[in-house]
Amino acid sequence: MSPSRKRAGDAGKHCRPRIVYKGYGSWGAIMEQQFFERIAESLKAQHRNVIGWLRNVPQEKKTLRLGNRPEEAAREHLKVLEDAIQKAEIQELGKCTVCHEYIETHWLETNYSNCVCLEHLTGEERSRLEAELELSQKVQKALLPQTLPALPGWELAAFSQPASIVGGDYFDFLRFRDGAHALLIADVMGKGMPASMLMASLQASLRIIIPESDSPGLVLARANQIFHHNINLTKFVSIVIAHLDPETGVILYANAGHNPPFLIRRRVNGSHEAVPLPPTGAAIGLVENAGFQIGSVHMAQGDTLVFYTDGVVEAANGANEEFGENMLKKFLVGNTAKSPAEVIRDLRSELKRFVGDRPLLDDTTILVCRRKAG
Repeated sequence: MSPSRKRAGDAGKHCRPRIVYKGYGSWGAIMEQQFFERIAESLKAQHRNVIGWLRNVPQEKKTLRLGNRPEEAAREHLKVLEDAIQKAEIQELGKCTVCHEYIETHWLETNYSNCVCLEHLTGEERSRLEAELELSQKVQKALLPQTLPALPGWELAAFSQPASIVGGDYFDFLRFRDGAHALLIADVMGKGMPASMLMASLQASLRIIIPESDSPGLVLARANQIFHHNINLTKFVSIVIAHLDPETGVILYANAGHNPPFLIRRRVNGSHEAVPLPPTGAAIGLVENAGFQIGSVHMAQGDTLVFYTDGVVEAANGANEEFGENMLKKFLVGNTAKSPAEVIRDLRSELKRFVGDRPLLDDTTILVCRRKAG
């Protein structure tokens, strides 16, 4: 049964219809109640996950995911969730503050903080929203097969394996508006089909946003605006986006609470070091009003940049010991002469040796970029 359509107040000819479950008697009331119950349960799941994360995750891990933001920023996000839960339970969530009718249900699911109907937006707000609608239409067509770019003087390789049939890891190679190459890796906190569906949506969005931007920080800010109030985001997404100029070797990057990629480079004395690229902002969906700073590194000939997800460093052996960043750094520094494909092959073998017969507990993704020597 389709929901009825109502126009706001006496704005009639100027207002677009909004989908609400009104006018169907007891059936309408049941559908409306079920809708709000579903919204409330999803919001409560988000709230529980953030609370559990704040309580149970070691401080080092919290500092990583929050980037340069204090823990209080995540607690402010909890307050927004609590207010939305309360409104959903009394069926006040999504009511327009102007006409007091319900906004479209799909807008509420996309952003539970929406509280103004389309027809009541200012001209600037309407234009921005229409641009987002146009973006959404493009996003639906954007899931194309990915390929490894051929960069003269550079070598690239990537590997991804979900812990279950599908997963929430994502990597890609795109192009910024200024022609620079975009290297990115992301990890939805979660596993299976829900994480996979959210990551597919993020993938599609980034394939539209990145070609329209020159800055990895602005890309993450745009993605955060789209997803941080999404009803389907039950935890958060960590992501790193690198802006690579192949001619100069300069990399500009923004890290939204993701595991620090490692730049493996030669010291003056001939030895090698692993330099981390730490977070420059919080993971998407973790704090309100997120901002992302830009980091910069230079890759000389022979340098290697390695991106990875939790599945690498959190791989555990029979004694419940994790592979960890230190073992990863030791491995990478000891394999500087190998190609990216060889690095991935041997790292997978090292992880398999470490965990033994234990199954993968998390999705595992590795992306390696090397500037050729000579």
